[in-house]
Amino acid sequence: MQIADFLSPDDTLCNVRAADKDRLLRELTGRAANALRLDAAVLADAIAQRERIGSTGMGDGIAIPHARIADLSKPFGLLARLRRAIDFAAIDGQPVDIVFLLLLPSAAHGEQLTALASVARRLRDAQVTADLRDAADGAALYRAIVAEPRARG
Repeated sequence: MQIADFLSPDDTLCNVRAADKDRLLRELTGRAANALRLDAAVLADAIAQRERIGSTGMGDGIAIPHARIADLSKPFGLLARLRRAIDFAAIDGQPVDIVFLLLLPSAAHGEQLTALASVARRLRDAQVTADLRDAADGAALYRAIVAEPRARG
């Protein structure tokens, strides 16, 4: 499964303002709920429950908040680059400025299970994260995350 299978250009946000982690996650789940026509409170609660287990801040300024959602038929992603990094209780203690919200069907199987791995793999690539941080707008952000990996020289 490719990131473009569950992330649309309309769901990439550049220069998002967020005062803190909770407000950011509420804003992102609200946007996701609107796009999916689902209850924002259900999505926010699912993400909050996952964050209580442990922060999804994976280090290097990146977080991948994710949850399984009962009324979802396929994975859905929303990518945001923040205007200013915020505390996310990340594993390395560093503030986060790149957030990929990922919602998965509760009965995810087969290719759908690779969605989280695909996102994590792309966001571990230093060139990808540099391109995301340099993106001028949402379209450039989208291109950076879905582009084929470049050959290393």
